[in-house]
Amino acid sequence: MKEIVLTNRKIGMPVLLGEIVLYLFLAAGLVFAINNGSDSAIIWIFLLAAAWLPLMGLKVLKPQEALVLTLFGKYAGTLKDEGFYWVNPFCSSINPAGKTKLSQSGDVRSPKHGMGGEAMEKQYNAEAKKISLKIMTLNNTRQKINDCLGNPVEIGIAVTWRVTDTAKAVFNVDNYKEYLSLQCDSALRNIVRLYPYDVAPNVDTTGDGVADDGSLRGSSEIVAERIRNEIQNRVDEAGIEVVEARITYLAYAPEIAAAMLQRQQAAALVDARKTIVDGAVGMVEMALEQLNEHDIVTLDEERKAAMVSNLLVVLCGNHDAQPVVNSGTLY
Repeated sequence: MKEIVLTNRKIGMPVLLGEIVLYLFLAAGLVFAINNGSDSAIIWIFLLAAAWLPLMGLKVLKPQEALVLTLFGKYAGTLKDEGFYWVNPFCSSINPAGKTKLSQSGDVRSPKHGMGGEAMEKQYNAEAKKISLKIMTLNNTRQKINDCLGNPVEIGIAVTWRVTDTAKAVFNVDNYKEYLSLQCDSALRNIVRLYPYDVAPNVDTTGDGVADDGSLRGSSEIVAERIRNEIQNRVDEAGIEVVEARITYLAYAPEIAAAMLQRQQAAALVDARKTIVDGAVGMVEMALEQLNEHDIVTLDEERKAAMVSNLLVVLCGNHDAQPVVNSGTLY
């Protein structure tokens, strides 16, 4: 389906003025016929009753709005520029997704009931027929997906998108909003399962056969771009352009979150201990070198080992050391 943009229909104001002049002429003719007692008054009444028909073809569009028109079931074209239009009165506008409500910006709100409810409902139905060409944001619900290591993670994305081809959006898919939402879920699942939550050894996330450091937490920009490309490939047929995709929420699933937290804490504790030991060994080495350099005391290997042991205990311990003063000889 190829989009046909109607550019020569912005004649709403001349048609409206012509209708006003026509009504004045017909009203004057009816009054003249009634005053003269002419039988043509019936004809004038019929013309007055039928003169409203061209008014049904008047359409008003605001900026970044479009209207897809069909004539007796055949695609007639699309109005895409703001202005006051006149089209064939028998043309009908169509937008299957007009009343679809998703977690996204730009959705049509439900009509309010009460005073003037019928008028507001008619306006609501008329607005629902129009297709917004603005950039909108779809914030899909969070999904629970297993990463490449089998760990369940919860992830959510926000997708900014817009309609670029109204004919494809209306006629190629049943409901382009629901279609976009389902394709976002599917693309998100396909990409997330290629990555671990955190950096893991021997994991190939790019498909080139070489292990890399890709992860959901550390490579969020790359993951988001791959998700956007995956969604775009799926929604091209629906006339939708995906502007951007961003990860809005990422966490381990609740059933393993506590265990993974303990694992991260253990890894952090090991790294901290390693740093402490490296520093303690350096300090012991420096102490022995300075003792030898200044010839403060001469220690045999056994005494050096005892000194090293005591210094490591003091430097690596979690609590302050309780010194024991030796008042006797060194040996």
